[in-house]
Amino acid sequence: MRKIIMNCLECDAVINVPDDASVGEIVSCPECGADFEIAKKSGNQVELKIAESVGEDWGE
Repeated sequence: MRKIIMNCLECDAVINVPDDASVGEIVSCPECGADFEIAKKSGNQVELKIAESVGEDWGE
């Protein structure tokens, strides 16, 4: 399986995005742990955005 090489938007570390990853999937930085959502994908071009964290509402 081929991988697409991206740089973390937070710490600039290398993130390997699987070639078969789909829009909406979450990838994590191996260095800082930041989560990113695949916003767009066209061939080997991938656009990442910071993944929104869903907070626990504790029934409120």
